Amino acid sequence: MKEIKILGGGLSGLVAAINLAKEGYDVNVFEKNEDVGMGFHGDIHCWENWSGNKTFLEELKEMNIDSKVECTPFFKFIVTNCSKTREIKSDQPIFYLGKRGSSPETIDHSLKMEALRSNVKFHFGKTLPPNEVNIVATGPIEDKVTGVVKGILFKTDSNDDVAITVFNDELAFQGYSYFFTTGGSGTICTVVQRDKSKCINSYFEKTKRFFVNKLNLNIQITQEVGGVGSFSMENVTKGSTLYAGEAAGLQDFLWGFGTRFAITSGYLAAQSIINNLDYRKIIETHFGRRLKAGVVNRYLLENVLSKNDYSFIINFAKFQKKLHWLYNYNLVQMLLYPIAFSKLRTKYTQLEFKKWFC
Repeated sequence: MKEIKILGGGLSGLVAAINLAKEGYDVNVFEKNEDVGMGFHGDIHCWENWSGNKTFLEELKEMNIDSKVECTPFFKFIVTNCSKTREIKSDQPIFYLGKRGSSPETIDHSLKMEALRSNVKFHFGKTLPPNEVNIVATGPIEDKVTGVVKGILFKTDSNDDVAITVFNDELAFQGYSYFFTTGGSGTICTVVQRDKSKCINSYFEKTKRFFVNKLNLNIQITQEVGGVGSFSMENVTKGSTLYAGEAAGLQDFLWGFGTRFAITSGYLAAQSIINNLDYRKIIETHFGRRLKAGVVNRYLLENVLSKNDYSFIINFAKFQKKLHWLYNYNLVQMLLYPIAFSKLRTKYTQLEFKKWFC
């Protein structure tokens, strides 16, 4: 039985471990913290359904994940730029809200329990050099961070499911702010690009005041939350070691939805080992067009959409199929990509835009 070592017990590492263990490999996961999900505190995350043809939960099943993931489907949400507001509706779930962390209701805990049932061995509080493991799934790369998140979790006396996203440079410059509530819990967060990270506290306070005043909220803050996102288009292999999730720089460059990137890349890393396939080619085939689309989308957001107060986004977001169109490297994106690539490579000097994306 071949031994497999995985560095990092995040979503990508857990999905890789589950798939490899189910194929009979002796899988060992090395996690520097004392449990999975320790970087989160019950944070409410959005798992989108607009970037692909299948929902997040459908993809989990196809990736051999049997765990029941606790989440709430949302069939409508509100998007606004403070002057124009639109309610988006769909017959299918537009996204799910679920929790991250180590407690039983989180996706991290669900995947850990399935990994244990599959005979995965965990080594908590331990780490190894990357060149001594088969898969690195350690999360965002510190010196290649592109997005920063700051927010709060709170309790509310309302059990309504509410989702509001705001595009407004006063609240989140070239980013966005959001308000989610479900099951008596909620979150308010601000997302900005790295070059505005020093002002994140100011943006968040403006965001919090906006939602509290507009919605007449009476909230009981339970936890401050925050994090970073890493997009680098970096190599996904170093020597014989495979990199998954944000450790490989796999991230949505437009809005920072990285969960599906992480989980899918973990699955693909496992499949490349099981079937002796070229992991780099698999990643290029699966993510290449989507990452290129993200480069164009980010360029347009910063240089076009933000100039007209994001009104185009408010109108464009009306239909989920239109959102799907943004992620599939359409003809418009193909034509704009050389310009977007050149401009963003100059602006985001910390990123490694590799030749296979040129």
